[in-house]
Amino acid sequence: MRGIVASVTVVLVILGTGNHLWWLAAVALLYLYTTHGRGSPGTPPAAGAGTPPAPENYRAYRERRDRQARWERRYRRERPFEARRQEREKSG
Repeated sequence: MRGIVASVTVVLVILGTGNHLWWLAAVALLYLYTTHGRGSPGTPPAAGAGTPPAPENYRAYRERRDRQARWERRYRRERPFEARRQEREKSG
């Protein structure tokens, strides 16, 4: 999205050499993008890639937690040396 806004702004500035209304359009576009655009400080931050969405209820949370615990037990069972190495690195 930033690339599109930047390229449109450059085009409007180039067009503005002959007509100053294009300069105003470029300024207005940048103003609108910074105030209402993606990543502006007024918008709430989106959830990161590593954070799952909030559970609808406690049961959904418990199911995800149990599924994660099963995967971790399976990993430790199938890769005991790697699991021990990771535990050593985490503790020391």
